[in-house]
Amino acid sequence: MDFVISIDPKAALPLHRQVYEELRQAILSRRLIPGAKLPSTRALAQLLGVSRATVTQSYELLLSEGYLETIVGSGTFVCRQLPDELLNTTPIQAKSQLVNSSIPLSAYGESLSDRAFLRLPEADVEISFSYGRPAFDKFPIDLWRQLLSRHCRSGRNVLDYTYNSMGYQPLREAIACYLSRARAVKCDSDQIIIVGGSQQGLDLITRILIDRGDWVAVEEPGYLGARRAFLAQGASLFPISVDQSGLIVSSLTTDVIPNIKLIYVTPSHQFPTGATLSLPRRLELLAWAQKSGVMIIEDDYDSEYRYGERPIPALQGLDQANSVIYAGTFSKVLFPALRLGYLVLPQNLVHIFARAKWLADRQCSLLEQYALTDFITEGHLERHIRRMRSLYDGRRQTLVQSLFSYFGDKIEILGENAGMHLMVKINTKLSDDEIVQRAALAGVGIGAAYPQYLKHSPGGEFILGYAELNEPKIQEGVRRLAQVILIQN
Repeated sequence: MDFVISIDPKAALPLHRQVYEELRQAILSRRLIPGAKLPSTRALAQLLGVSRATVTQSYELLLSEGYLETIVGSGTFVCRQLPDELLNTTPIQAKSQLVNSSIPLSAYGESLSDRAFLRLPEADVEISFSYGRPAFDKFPIDLWRQLLSRHCRSGRNVLDYTYNSMGYQPLREAIACYLSRARAVKCDSDQIIIVGGSQQGLDLITRILIDRGDWVAVEEPGYLGARRAFLAQGASLFPISVDQSGLIVSSLTTDVIPNIKLIYVTPSHQFPTGATLSLPRRLELLAWAQKSGVMIIEDDYDSEYRYGERPIPALQGLDQANSVIYAGTFSKVLFPALRLGYLVLPQNLVHIFARAKWLADRQCSLLEQYALTDFITEGHLERHIRRMRSLYDGRRQTLVQSLFSYFGDKIEILGENAGMHLMVKINTKLSDDEIVQRAALAGVGIGAAYPQYLKHSPGGEFILGYAELNEPKIQEGVRRLAQVILIQN
């Protein structure tokens, strides 16, 4: 094995003490973790260019102090049970190596230093109403494996760089055809850039279009991931309230509104309320953007799933002034580990975004782009969406019926006709954190909506995802929630 140890034959400290100190510090700093196997004395001596006796003497010192142990027939290992004084110093020393508070951060780095930047991992619960996750067990994994294998056998092209950072041309053509058919988006493949999920797309947008201090209008409540991207770039956020018809566009025409540079919206299924932006408001928003010279970011994150309603054309398809950047992803309809999304850009921005994408990561995985192209062009994508729409509709109806059955008039349901989650407002005296904690103790995971608010949250609002839960688990989860929440009412 290769192992880096620095020794100086000209130093006053004997060589065996130098090797000893280097190994001891490697153990203290966790470069050598408990249980790690060390090279043999002969191998390390050859690596360092010293005598075997020098290394043997160093090992014997470490063995005597309890840092190393030998197992006959296997070799020399770092002790799993280190001396007490080592355990007391390791956390401090490890922390000093990982975090240097004297390192100056950029403004971008400072914006990421908030300890509450990311959502905490959900508790390990039996029934989780987590949102944003599809039904993994229903994805045609065998078919996907076949598509990947097909291109693995096709040659070395999948292993190489590509000179087009915008993405695999046939995939962009397939996406353009699909969006035109399913979402009434008006574009050709040259306006599409493949990105590593919609979050990378948002990051590129903010880096290219936002300067520190610029104002960005966002929905209130709204998607936290987008807000974090804007804030990291130094933007100031201006919240615009939503109601049952989506963004209240009339709020943008008041005298108190600042000079907006961008506006971010989720019109097909507002996150997290689930409201759909009505057609009159879509036209009103487009007219305002054209008049004001503001670019609209349309995040169409799960528009494929609508139940009992005819889909409204995307803002981008209604736009007549090149004022919309359309963002989409395959993470919700296929699986989150597939980090492939796309931006549909006005023609005059394409070359800038292509260069920014090249600087970010050169290219997305070619193998997955090839497989996804076949998945779309051979009709598998739309067949999968139809199956999932039917499945999720049944689960959605079960969740709605269960909520009314167990909570009665103590609950209000929002955004139930689209997407993979809905939002509920519970009439209770318990705080949001108390409800989340009680639910976790009952083996149920739910997410409070208050982190999605820029200003003060009204409280009592929760986001319930249902896509990966079957009907019996949905019913049991709601029963447990009612049991621990309504007991105090």
